[in-house]
Amino acid sequence: MTSKRNIYLDTKSIEIAWQILADTFRNRTTPVETIEVTAARGRVLAAPAIAVLSSPNFHAAAMDGIAVDAKHTFGASDEAPKILVPGKDAFWVNTGHAMPKDTNAVIMIEHVNIIDEKTVQIEAPVFPWQHVRKMGEDIVATKLLFPRGHQINAYAMGALLSGGIFRVSVYKKPRVLIIPTGSELVQWDKVQVEQLAPGQVVESNSTVLGALCRDNGALFDCHAMLRDDIDNITDAVAKAVKGDYDMVCIIGGSSAGSEDFARPVIASLGQVLVHGVTMMPGKPVLMGRVFEKPVFGIPGYPVSAIVAFEQFAGPLLRRMQKLPELQIQSAPVSLARKIASKLGQDEFLRVKIGSVDGRLIASQLPRGSGSITTLTEADGIIRIPRDVEGVSENELMSARLLRPLSAIENTLVITGSHDNTLDLLADQMRRFHDGIGMSSSHVGSMGGLMAIRNKACHLAGIHLLDPADGSYNISYIKKYLPQTPVRLVNLVMREQGLIVPKGNPKGIQSIEDLKDKKLRFINRQPGSGTRILFDYKLGALGLVPADIQGYENDEYTHMSVAVAVLSGRADAGLGIMAAARALDLDFIPVVTEAYDLVILEQFFNTPNIQILLETVATDAFKKRVLALGGYGVQKTGQEIT
Repeated sequence: MTSKRNIYLDTKSIEIAWQILADTFRNRTTPVETIEVTAARGRVLAAPAIAVLSSPNFHAAAMDGIAVDAKHTFGASDEAPKILVPGKDAFWVNTGHAMPKDTNAVIMIEHVNIIDEKTVQIEAPVFPWQHVRKMGEDIVATKLLFPRGHQINAYAMGALLSGGIFRVSVYKKPRVLIIPTGSELVQWDKVQVEQLAPGQVVESNSTVLGALCRDNGALFDCHAMLRDDIDNITDAVAKAVKGDYDMVCIIGGSSAGSEDFARPVIASLGQVLVHGVTMMPGKPVLMGRVFEKPVFGIPGYPVSAIVAFEQFAGPLLRRMQKLPELQIQSAPVSLARKIASKLGQDEFLRVKIGSVDGRLIASQLPRGSGSITTLTEADGIIRIPRDVEGVSENELMSARLLRPLSAIENTLVITGSHDNTLDLLADQMRRFHDGIGMSSSHVGSMGGLMAIRNKACHLAGIHLLDPADGSYNISYIKKYLPQTPVRLVNLVMREQGLIVPKGNPKGIQSIEDLKDKKLRFINRQPGSGTRILFDYKLGALGLVPADIQGYENDEYTHMSVAVAVLSGRADAGLGIMAAARALDLDFIPVVTEAYDLVILEQFFNTPNIQILLETVATDAFKKRVLALGGYGVQKTGQEIT
């Protein structure tokens, strides 16, 4: 077969796409199997569970003491105690023992006066069946314990066994075949990282989707990776649907490129139901029916793959085995900044969330569908409806929580400028204080000050140069936070300079060389301290932004600037020495600057902030900072008045 470019069918909304999927496979349930109760946790009953034993199946003592016929105790009192003879009208029992014949009550051992081996005395009567678990008290044989469709949990397992049910009929776990496709893919256990060639990608989607299959009660197998060959992919799908698999997921090849084969494969074997859904990420998801089984074309970008699976494949797997929908914890959050969104598409936005002064504040993470770290770093996901063009600052939105609310509420929210030492600080705090987290979002120093002013964070990292006198940070705090009580603490002194390729092949010595040698530059975003520093240096040299090729191209972190240089996308970028050193790049110093923490006064004496400050002041933290290179700790932890 020859390859040709696909054309999307009419894209569907999430709701319509799901309805098509649900209607097509409404009668598709997995077969029934009989398994032991001890292996049935999480499974769904395919037949009612009816007790065959009563529980208890005998009258049992509920207390340690003596079993008696209650009528023999009538009339006993403090003034007229009764004498009983063990073995004749009283019988020693322990909790759970079968009641002796002709007894119907237990007197607790605490209420028995032992006279001697042959005589005991009681000073109060008992009534019939007192302290006795009567036969069938919990379960009576023939009782319906659970109807069909009931999901078995740990408690249900105990009830089933107590009722004499040792094997149950349940719906089988669906089997999913995951087929990773793409000529660029390499298997993680078959590659040495240092030998990974440009254009090669470590295949991770099948591992992620396999884990999601498990989360949805399914079993999975991963097919060997297939290159972009339509005949091989067609053959693999055909064998899977004709075999024991209940679902097939083709990873990659669902878009509209000339080597995206999911659609022609499904169309040649069966029917394409949906190609394209109005959502971001995950738009290219493809759904089809082959031999009455669902076959998905899952986008190759990691976040797109996850969103597509969670919206469609996962819920269908649960429905096929009668599992209830996943219970999702959500909470209302306020947005730290205005967010623009594209009309006509539901967007799943990954956010960091922290509790600040009783409000849950959400900060947007990068939107790239290829960045799986936007999910690993996220505390929640906000769905922006397709009929909304954007969400304003402080607007309340519902967020699906990816971490427990208790953990989010015990998280320090730091925003502002990026610095590598923040990751060290978060890790160092967790070494001795497991319950405390730190959520940092990188919006630049000015963005950090605005977040402080809006009380959208606990603290902010800033490094803002005052061109008038060469000082850092204080003049900006006075200007932008005149009515906001804050405290200022130095975190580190650090070297800012030009990050250039290893060996400095173009002989860069100064910022002037950016113009003179017509070099490609990678900048930091507007409002960042590094951008302000760069603009100041340009002005001092009599240069303007138009003199710098790439001035308008920016990144949000020092590490992103360093990666841009490493990849050859830029010849130089302004950033910290630690970022250059981390990627084995060369560095040309420009300035030593103060990177400080602005802390809202109202939070300064709270336990978590004090733990942070105590951690900053430790020799262990300072030692780790110095090991990064390009940092000074002579003022670390000192408050600046």
